Parts: sequence; C-alpha cells; structure tokens
Amino acid sequence: MMSIKEKKIITVLLTCHNRKMKTYSCLQALFNCPLEDGFELKVFLVDDGSTDGTTEYLKGKFNNLNIMQGSGNLFWAGGMRAAWKFANENEKNTDYYLLLNDDTIVFDDALTILFNDLKIINEPNSIIVGSTQNPDTKKITYGGHKILNRLLFKGRMVIPNNKFPQRCELGNANIMLVPNVVYEQVGSLSENFIHGIADYDYTLRALRKGIYTYVSSQVIGYCKYDHGVNWLTQKSTLKERIAYLYSPKGLSYKEYLRFVKKHLPFHFPIAFVLLWIKTLFPIIWQLFKNKDYLK
Repeated sequence: MMSIKEKKIITVLLTCHNRKMKTYSCLQALFNCPLEDGFELKVFLVDDGSTDGTTEYLKGKFNNLNIMQGSGNLFWAGGMRAAWKFANENEKNTDYYLLLNDDTIVFDDALTILFNDLKIINEPNSIIVGSTQNPDTKKITYGGHKILNRLLFKGRMVIPNNKFPQRCELGNANIMLVPNVVYEQVGSLSENFIHGIADYDYTLRALRKGIYTYVSSQVIGYCKYDHGVNWLTQKSTLKERIAYLYSPKGLSYKEYLRFVKKHLPFHFPIAFVLLWIKTLFPIIWQLFKNKDYLK
C-alpha cells in the first residue's frame, strides 16, 4: 500500500471574491477530475473578503479544501500570492502547483491531459498552461501567446492542435501547471503586480532561467473572456478615464509599464504613448487600434 510520502501532491491555488456559485462550480469540476493512482489533490483557497457567504457555503463540501481569509484588498495577483504562501505553510511535500481561476470549469480529462503533455515534453522543468474556450461560441479565450514582434508587442494566441503541446512565451494562469522544480527556481508571482500581468511576468521570468512554457495539446476547460474593452470610451469623463488608467482592474498604468520596462524595454516608449492615447483620446484609439496588440 502506498504511503503518504510516496503520493504525488498536486497543490491547487485559487483566490475568490463574492462569486460563491462560480467558485463552487469551479471546485466541483476540479474534484470530478479522475486522478492517476498515487496522485492527491490539496486545494488552498484565499477568500478575499467575500460578503456573499462564500466560505460558509464551501465548508464541508470538498475534501482537502483549505480556506484562508484575505483582507479584501488583495486583487487577483495578491490573492494568488497569499494562496501560494498559505499552501507552502501547510503542505511541505508538494510536487506540482496548479494555478486556477475560480471562474474556470475544467473538463473531466483536464488533469490527465496536463500530465500527459508534461510526459510528451519529457522535460519536468517546464510549465503547462491550459487553453480554455467560451462555452457558447467555442472560441479560445485563455491559454498562451507567442510574441511575434517585441518592439510593437504584438503576438498571437497559440491554438491547441489536439496532438502535442506547443511553446509560448506568455501564459495565462486561468489553468497553469507549475512543477515544484520550477517553483524552486522561479518562486511565486512577483510582488510588483497587484492584479493582472503577473502571470505573463511569471512565464517570462521562467524563460529567462531557461524554463519553457507550453500550451496544452487540447482545450481543457471553459472560461468566458471577461476583460472586455480595455479602455473607456469618449462618453466617460476625463477624470473617470484617468482613474481607469491607474486602476489595477483598468489599464494598471504603473504595473504595466514596469512589466514592459523589464521584459520589452524597446517597447516602453510606444507603450507609454498608447496608454495615454487610450486615456486622453479614446475616439482616436477606437479608429486606429490594432487587435494584435497584447495590451
């Protein structure tokens, strides 16, 4: 009989805020995934100040679900860092970390595909991001991007080919498998980011250390694209647009420029100008925007 120490632990990291049923549905789908013999799931969730009774609703519904309360001001990146720290304080034998958004519904074979892809790559020191699609349109919503032009920061989504995992530079952490050997080299999400961009930064930091990120060979979950238009229209006031420019859930001005300066320094002046065009002259941006820009 296999002892506890011989089991491979998959430590799942999530953060949530006031979407009780989405969080429940995400966890339900995750725990419905069959595991290979010798694997065990342990879930660490940060409930960041929910007022809809999320924690109370989830308690007792899932085995190996550990919930920590956040301050209510963590946002996504802060909540995920807190979840990572929470997990490391309570589970010392992790083999893999699985970063998961609580609005993502993984398919039954998601874990099987992720680990099969890792075997195909035959390099344990790799990251796998899972592609997701809109449940209604079937359009790919999240996963990985290839950077085609670093000066203009243009890229394309990597579409699963249903055969083998493909390399990418930028990975979304809606579903992201990070082996512990990667974590030991790269660490957690950077403290430089409050909400978004932290997952892109993570895969680029990993790449600097020679660690490649791959897109799953197949689509492995549902997740609706919820970012919408990433600027405010001319109908909004200048004050509102400037507030949106600096908001962590808006254009995250300081964090985004910090990201660009670190990873795409030649794009920095272009990024600076584009952010202000979106803010000061949204009607011009609407006319001339290029959908291939990654911000």
